[in-house]
This record gives sequence, C-alpha cells and structure tokens, in this order.
Amino acid sequence: MKSNVYIFRNIRCERQTSCLLPTSSDSTTMASCSEESVTAAGEEQTDALPSQKREARLRKFRELHFKRNEARKLNHQEVVEEDKRLKLPANWEAKKARLEWELTEDQKKKECAARGEDYDRVKLLEITADDAERWERKKKKKNPDTGFAGYAEAQFRQYQRLTKQMRPDLESYEKQREEYGEDFHPTSNSLIHGTHVPTKDGIDRMVEDVEKQIEKRAKYSRRRAYNDDADIDYINERNAKFNKKAERFYGKYTAEIKQNLERGTAV
Repeated sequence: MKSNVYIFRNIRCERQTSCLLPTSSDSTTMASCSEESVTAAGEEQTDALPSQKREARLRKFRELHFKRNEARKLNHQEVVEEDKRLKLPANWEAKKARLEWELTEDQKKKECAARGEDYDRVKLLEITADDAERWERKKKKKNPDTGFAGYAEAQFRQYQRLTKQMRPDLESYEKQREEYGEDFHPTSNSLIHGTHVPTKDGIDRMVEDVEKQIEKRAKYSRRRAYNDDADIDYINERNAKFNKKAERFYGKYTAEIKQNLERGTAV
C-alpha cells in the first residue's frame, strides 16, 4: 500500500515539473512575440520621426510668421512717425527745446516764490565760474551796433554811448543840493527853470564830444557799387547824390514824363 502511494506521488511531481519546464514550442512562441514587439516599437519610432519633424517645421513657421507681423507693425509705426516729423516746421526741435526750457524756468520760479527766495540769486548760485567767464567773453565780443536800422534805434545807441562816458561829479552834486534846498527835487510849484548855469568844464566836454561826432561822421563812408551802364544824368558827385535822392522820392511820379522825353513824344 505504501509503495503505491509513493509511486503516485512521484508521478504527480513529474507532471508538475513537466508543466513548469518550457517546451521547444513555448520557446519558439516567446521568441516570436519578442520579435513582434521589437518590430512594432521600431515602426512606432519610424512613424514618430516624420511627425516630430513636421511639428518642428510648423512651430518654426509660426515663429517666423509672428516675427514678420511684428516687423510690419514696427515699420508702419516708424513710417507714421517719420511722416509726422516731415510735416512739422523746420525749426520744430529748437522751438520744442525752447518751450521745455521756458516751462522748466516757470516751474523753478514758482518753487522759489513758494519758498520766498529770489530766483535770480538762486540761478546765479547754480552757475559755475567757467560758464560765467565764457558768457562775459561772449558779451564783450558781441557788437550791439548792427548799423542803421532807424532813427529811434540810432538815437538810443547814441544816448547809451554818451551816458557810459559820463562820470558823476559828486562835489558839484552836493553843492547844488545845498544851494537849491527843497527845490533840488522840483515839483509842480518849483520855479527853478532857466536858473542853472553850466560850468566851463561842462561846456568844454560838450564841444569835445560834438567835434568827435563830426570827425567820426566824416570818416564814415559806405562804398556803393558803380554801374557802368547807368545813364549819366549828373555833372558832379554832389549832383549825382541829389538826383538819386530825388529819384527815390519822386521817381514813381515822373517816370511817365521821363519816358516821353526819351521817346520824343512829350507834348
């Protein structure tokens, strides 16, 4: 009995072992499955490479399209700004700088007025010694006399020149102040007109100044262009100047008479 049981157990173990060990057909099946999986993975990778390249090309195309649109917008903005600048006056930049400077000056003046300070003094404190020296040299080089522009301007320049040459005589001033008393500063009730007698030194200074003016006026002569083709209607230099002056004032009234005389059709 025991021997039968032992034999049965051995048979069952052999069957279990045979079930666990792979056969030649099973190994062939597993090899074919592994080959199929490798082939499928290779095919997937092969299919993925063109799609990835296509996606990369599309992405680059979208970036280039975006950059082109941005460049078009920027170019349009620059064209608009350039058109605005061309339509502005030629001296617009100078005017703009001048207006900005004036606004800045007004703002500083308001700030100084709010603080109770003098703007001119504050401005002078900000100027360096080099700038001040350069401005002084520029003022000295500048010639305010630009020539005859009108009798009022010429008279004003003459007045400025004469007043700069005057040197106040403090002794004479104090003497006249003591002499006239309250009438030294006249009012509507003061009667000192015609009572002042100029000194000999004052008269000499006036005569000297008048002689200098006459001498300077005699030296001044503006060279005028001489026209060889012009008609000679004068007998000397003085008569030529007189004729030019008469032509300047009365030429438009006598033009027709002169033409008739030249043609010989005058009545």
